[in-house]
Amino acid sequence: MIHQINIEKFLLQSKNHLTLDVRSEGEFNYGHIPHATNLPLFNNEERKIVGTTYKQKSRNEAILEGLDIVGKKMSNFIRFVQPLIKDNKIYVHCWRGGMRSGSMSWLLNLFGYEVFVLQGGYKSYRHHVLDIIGKKFKYLILGGRTGSGKTEVLKELKKSGEQVIDLEGLAKHKGSAFGALGQPPQPSTEQFENLLAEELKLFDESKRVWLEDESKTIGRVFLDLKFWNNLRLSPLFVIDLPKAVRVERLVNEYGENRMEGLEESITNIKRRLGNEHWKNAIDAVREKDFAKVAQLTLHYYDKAYDKGIALKETKEIFRFRYEEDDVEKIAITLIESANKKYGN
Repeated sequence: MIHQINIEKFLLQSKNHLTLDVRSEGEFNYGHIPHATNLPLFNNEERKIVGTTYKQKSRNEAILEGLDIVGKKMSNFIRFVQPLIKDNKIYVHCWRGGMRSGSMSWLLNLFGYEVFVLQGGYKSYRHHVLDIIGKKFKYLILGGRTGSGKTEVLKELKKSGEQVIDLEGLAKHKGSAFGALGQPPQPSTEQFENLLAEELKLFDESKRVWLEDESKTIGRVFLDLKFWNNLRLSPLFVIDLPKAVRVERLVNEYGENRMEGLEESITNIKRRLGNEHWKNAIDAVREKDFAKVAQLTLHYYDKAYDKGIALKETKEIFRFRYEEDDVEKIAITLIESANKKYGN
């Protein structure tokens, strides 16, 4: 039997079952439902062939071309899903809930599986995602100059029971010119949004959510404008640590990366550093004087961050001065302050 279900039911019911995204691998890699498995009805090249036939000949000719391609693969589709099926149920979607998901559903149903098809396809999921990330959650933003350990503080806040989203973790980038060092490839902006929405859905909307202060981009990932506007108007809690403490943290964080990676990252901000600071920083990398590298680059990053703070639109900016890099203590004081200002 084949059922057509809406996005809410699809996501709720499919979580613990095989969920097939039958779009091409290129479409899937650009963005997909996080728990979905890719089983392309047409691969990238085949999709192009069918599309070209549709444009240059006719719809019927394109359908025949598609049948020629898919006919040879039908038995392999069944063999692929057989060991993955649970309770004889399978969930399927394509881009708009059209011919591709319809064809795969027919085949799976013919073999005896109960099939659930997403109405509106992946396009309906994207509307769902953008609705969620556009909501006005009770965001509290964690700020601080480079090297303040904001990511570690967020982890400590989460351990203490706070609702936390690590945007840089989702984006696979630490946000600065050095942010890609030691990181896996970044997701597309679209897939980042999908991952963000999945996390937000788990939260109690009546309670606060902590996130790190970010610009409009995290590496090559762009923040949705509505989401970013909600962040920049939210209360900002700024960690203030001595420069020497931040230098030590940065050395521990980046010093083990490949020297050529550090050189490339420093060169990316050459214009902002100025020729003299850039040359001194490159020399320091080659001499493995990572503390000096951190000091030179912080000269730029500190000025940029302070300028950004001065331009913040939120009127609620709270500063917390610490002399030591004690993430547990920092998290405790932030929670106490947030409780006093906004309640638990």
